[in-house]
Amino acid sequence: MQAGPDCLSLFSSMEKNVLRNTAVLSLLVLGALLLLHALPAFEVEGHRMRKVDLLADVRPLPMPDAGVDSLLPLPPRQPPAFTDSCPPGMTCIEDYGDSTGRGMAAFYRALDEAGRRPVRIAYFGDSFIEGDILTADLRALLQARYGGCGVGYVDIASPIKDFRPTVRHAFDGWESHAWTDSTDFDRRLQGIAGRYFFPRAGAYVELRGQSEYAARLDTCQKAGILFANRGWATLGVRVNGGEAKMRRFRPSRRLQAATVEGRIGRVRWTVAQADSTIFYGLFLDGMRGITLDNFSLRASSGLSIRTIPEKTLRAFGELRPYDLVVLQYGLNIATEQGWNYDRYVSGMRTSIDRIKAAFPGASILLVGVGDRDVRDDAGRWQTMPGIRHLLRYQQSLAADCGVAFWNLFGAMGGSGSMARLAEADPPMANLDYTHINFRGGKHLAVLLYEALMHGKEQFDKQCAYELE
Repeated sequence: MQAGPDCLSLFSSMEKNVLRNTAVLSLLVLGALLLLHALPAFEVEGHRMRKVDLLADVRPLPMPDAGVDSLLPLPPRQPPAFTDSCPPGMTCIEDYGDSTGRGMAAFYRALDEAGRRPVRIAYFGDSFIEGDILTADLRALLQARYGGCGVGYVDIASPIKDFRPTVRHAFDGWESHAWTDSTDFDRRLQGIAGRYFFPRAGAYVELRGQSEYAARLDTCQKAGILFANRGWATLGVRVNGGEAKMRRFRPSRRLQAATVEGRIGRVRWTVAQADSTIFYGLFLDGMRGITLDNFSLRASSGLSIRTIPEKTLRAFGELRPYDLVVLQYGLNIATEQGWNYDRYVSGMRTSIDRIKAAFPGASILLVGVGDRDVRDDAGRWQTMPGIRHLLRYQQSLAADCGVAFWNLFGAMGGSGSMARLAEADPPMANLDYTHINFRGGKHLAVLLYEALMHGKEQFDKQCAYELE
């Protein structure tokens, strides 16, 4: 009769020990995990490992770096004779144009002539504008206000032809070379977009307008193809599916354009003969109004412009004289720990000087880097620290070069704005927290358009003020 109580006592003692040991083990594990947060950051095979932080959801967010604005002095602002404050909620263009006249004045004057001639915009950038993102909607807004038609410049061949919604692009029989190629790229041969193309037997390229994405793209008034031929060249052109017409071109080392005019919805160029001929691109333009050429080059930091031969840039400037050149770079140069961008700024100054020489009548607008978000040690999305530093360098660069500047980072909403765009419903940015999508492009195009129109309005007021 004594066995029963002894067994119960034993089982009860074992249960108490298990509970006590489990509690002690849990506390030890919890303490270890809390202590892991104190470990310094480290990398594994080049990948930065995030810290373990069990209190991330309740820990207060770190305050922004108060020293960011003291990295460089604010660029000097030269107020015009007529001043007006920037409207609330708008990120206005900062015009540092000097006596060389490379601020926005030339472009604003050109807009007054849009009813009589083409007003051309060259928009250089990286993968942020690839596929006509942002530029498609900026073009549409400007064409709706000032007239114009067509998609502008298009490369002969493109790996993203099905991604770009603003033109139907078909081609075959081309040998493509781009600045991003690791081998077999001759910088001396590249065109304004950092690419060049050689035709093989039976090569053709066709552009067809469409109106599904934006109006004024279904038809144009002038179409052309750009090439340089050291030997004889014979091209066939077929407009709107009609009969092909052959054209023969004498040897010439200069860049030239074969063109057709009329109401053009579809144009196909074929290469019948091309001795030592290099091709660059095509265009669909209006005879007046706005033309906007997208020159996106994936992985470019803007320094690639320095490698384009000066005579080539000048030749493009003679055939397609631009009234505004936009330079939007930075995503491929900013780093998490980037504090000093002196070498990059020095290189970009050379790129800007080359643009100035090639397009002497153009305004130049430097667009600052947009937001790019990375996870912090607690796993939260935040602006890459190097973005803010690079932005200040870019603003100083614009002031030093006497060109205009637009703060894309500020227009997007500042810190963490890329994450907000990516997590919007529907999303306006990709989940790489670096690139916008077409919805985001439309959003930012409206902001830039409003800044341009406000700048134009203030310019007109200033001119009227000076005449009084």
